[in-house]
Amino acid sequence: MENGIASNAKRLLWAGFLAIFAAGVGFAIRGGILDNWGRDFGFTAGELGVIGGAGFTGFCFGIIIGGIIVDKIGYGKLVVLAFLFHILSAFVTFGANKGMDKMTAYNFLFWGTFIFAVANGTLEAVANPLVATLFPKNRTHYLNILHASWPGGLVVGGILGWILDDHYNMSWKVQLGLFLLPTVLYGFMFFGQKFPKSEASQSGLGLGDMLKDVGILGGAVACTLLALFFQGTFGLTNNLTIIVGLALLGVVAFATRFSLGAILLFVLFVVHAMVGTVELGTDGWIQNITGNILTSSEGKILFVFTSLTMFLLRFCAHFIETKLGLKPIGILLICAVLGFIGLNMASGITTFASALLALTVYGISKTFFWPTMLAVASDRFPRTGAVAISIMGGIGMMSAGLFGSPGLGYAKDRFSGEALLKADATAFAEYKAEKPSTFLFFSAATGLDGKKLGAVQEKLNGARAELAKAGNLDSSAALAKLTPTEKTVHEASITGDRNTLKADAFIPAVMAAIYLGLFLYFKAIGGYKTVSIAETKKA
Repeated sequence: MENGIASNAKRLLWAGFLAIFAAGVGFAIRGGILDNWGRDFGFTAGELGVIGGAGFTGFCFGIIIGGIIVDKIGYGKLVVLAFLFHILSAFVTFGANKGMDKMTAYNFLFWGTFIFAVANGTLEAVANPLVATLFPKNRTHYLNILHASWPGGLVVGGILGWILDDHYNMSWKVQLGLFLLPTVLYGFMFFGQKFPKSEASQSGLGLGDMLKDVGILGGAVACTLLALFFQGTFGLTNNLTIIVGLALLGVVAFATRFSLGAILLFVLFVVHAMVGTVELGTDGWIQNITGNILTSSEGKILFVFTSLTMFLLRFCAHFIETKLGLKPIGILLICAVLGFIGLNMASGITTFASALLALTVYGISKTFFWPTMLAVASDRFPRTGAVAISIMGGIGMMSAGLFGSPGLGYAKDRFSGEALLKADATAFAEYKAEKPSTFLFFSAATGLDGKKLGAVQEKLNGARAELAKAGNLDSSAALAKLTPTEKTVHEASITGDRNTLKADAFIPAVMAAIYLGLFLYFKAIGGYKTVSIAETKKA
């Protein structure tokens, strides 16, 4: 034992690290092969966004259900279940083959991605409360270390995609299957280990007691997202969606004995929905966007660099909190401001150097959002045990899947289509997608056909490669190889990408306003501090 910490605490920490690392590898590779799927099957950006969104919505089911039952069935059984889901996801995804009809391929890719996400969510239902329990005096530090594995996986997955896809044109199935290697490793690390119980579980609190701080307010956030997921996945009508949402909320209200819930936790849930959208939703598209504005290889290099920035900085959370004197809310406020600045800078990039600067700012901004939000919920609401942080993680991922990935895909379609229509109506008629993209309450937007746009991009990439062999790196020389219409289409797609990033920047601006309000709230009550279960009982 070390300072009362379990003897296997570090092994469990690194086992959780490897589990989330495997998820990051799979996520990064998938982000890099979206263009492959678009070319192979003719998907629009909106359709690719929905497939990518399944990588988040499935997570929500895994982490919320896992978080509710983890204290009852134990961490070990959930790890085994997650491991099996990871294996199954590979088989389902690999069922999509070039040449099959578009809808069949779509279903294989969507549900394979969804199952992969369920596995990831189940693992976080284990890892987050486990680390919060193992290191109760320093949660911000150790949760940031745990979640450094995510950008670590993004770095490795991004590098693999850059080498295997751009340089060796390797099958996307081989690339995606590489996430199974760290999957085997985390299974080995968790195998045979003894797991602790959360502070709430040790105190004998039942599920109803753990859910009281979540209450009707917090439940409303989660149930709304779940109802929207069911609507989009199963085609429910608006009225039926409302009924499903109210039914789910009724279950939560009954389980909590009709507790209203903590207003602060409700606010944290709402903000974490924005975190999922701006961090994970953007991550799912950033390689594609920067790769289109610059080159595919440069987009992957920038993604790896941004992820490496996150990976290194997440080991510095303890230094920032203790040496620089920044409390969690202060860290979150600064990150939100940087997120707004970074995304606006990224929308105007013209060179690799300007992109590097913009994405450094963006990379710093998103580093501390996710783990620090989990730490705040654990610090302030200890009696919720694994439940609150699992629901919070589920809300973030569900939001990324429902709003972030599809929303950015819709924005790309809308802005690109509008730009091409304005520039050349004839070219728009030739390159427009067969089916318009839709998103929430926004009007339908007609984007660009994935196969036709992919053909233009392949021609441009081929010209760049040919000129590079001759020692000519002038991008304008490669553009000259396109026909005037193809050049107009390419420029319209870039305009769409720039406007998408500008729209995305609005989210961290709203987050910054909310964090400022929380900062002032804690200052008014004497400052931010960690709360124990004993203190909540006295209150």
